[in-house]
Amino acid sequence: MTQGVEFNRLMLQMRSMQMEAMSRPQPAVAPVAQDVNAPAFDDLLQQAVNRVNELQKTTSELQTGYERGVPGIDLAEVMVASQKSSVAFQAMTQVRNKLITAYEDIMKMPI
Repeated sequence: MTQGVEFNRLMLQMRSMQMEAMSRPQPAVAPVAQDVNAPAFDDLLQQAVNRVNELQKTTSELQTGYERGVPGIDLAEVMVASQKSSVAFQAMTQVRNKLITAYEDIMKMPI
């Protein structure tokens, strides 16, 4: 159940970011040059992948520590970390699937 709550929270956060971006006024003419200060899409995607990787490493370390009996690591902490990494991985998989679908749709367009 916690996984569903975390996933819903992530989706709500993504929707609010989308709404915020859509509410910004759009320029009348699209600029030809790319804004130097704006992060590139591939950089954002790489940061997201790295964040998921960090969550999975942290979860693995907590699980190993709990199995070895390291003091200060309780089962609840391990389970929460596991659910966080699981939700992040599922969200990343959904983003990847949407990107693949968009790419396939673009490739099917006539020239």
